[in-house]
Amino acid sequence: MKALFDFILTFGNLNPQQMDFITAKAREITIPKEEYFSEAGKIARQVGFITEGILRVCYYNNKSEEITKYFIDENSLVVDLESFDNQICSSAYVQAVTDCKLIVFERKDWLELLQTIVGFDAIVHKIISRALIQKVERRSPLVSEDATTRYLKFMEIYPSAVNRIPLSYVASYLGVTQSSLSRIRKNVKL
Repeated sequence: MKALFDFILTFGNLNPQQMDFITAKAREITIPKEEYFSEAGKIARQVGFITEGILRVCYYNNKSEEITKYFIDENSLVVDLESFDNQICSSAYVQAVTDCKLIVFERKDWLELLQTIVGFDAIVHKIISRALIQKVERRSPLVSEDATTRYLKFMEIYPSAVNRIPLSYVASYLGVTQSSLSRIRKNVKL
């Protein structure tokens, strides 16, 4: 729980009673590698905080190809926000890339935290705003750069994750084939 509170407290303040209330609503889960935190076609019902491991957000395009949109690593919140907030079916999968440990909140408990803890909604808004900005910053350079530059940027964005993510997922994220990625990796001298 310490990692969760260290994260939350960078966005605002909580008193000990509020932290106890949050702790009472949380539970810890493990998600084995390749399993899903949330799935396309289903309504997202949990908010999670990753304490260990890496998740990826992916979808299938109209050619039934799996596309990785982005990765989420330790000390980050994970939720399919549109599905969770609007109670609509998700269009993406959130899948464990590695074995993962998360602190999760069921939707009813999360809503109770937002309604009960004064200022918690403002903290959550700041967290979501930062996550959206990061998402745009991480995706934008990948659109216009060549494959080698995109790979170097990927290594810069996800330095602690680069050796834990299968190359097939990295290739999908970068929009290149696995063989192209292998050539790029061989040519990049670090």
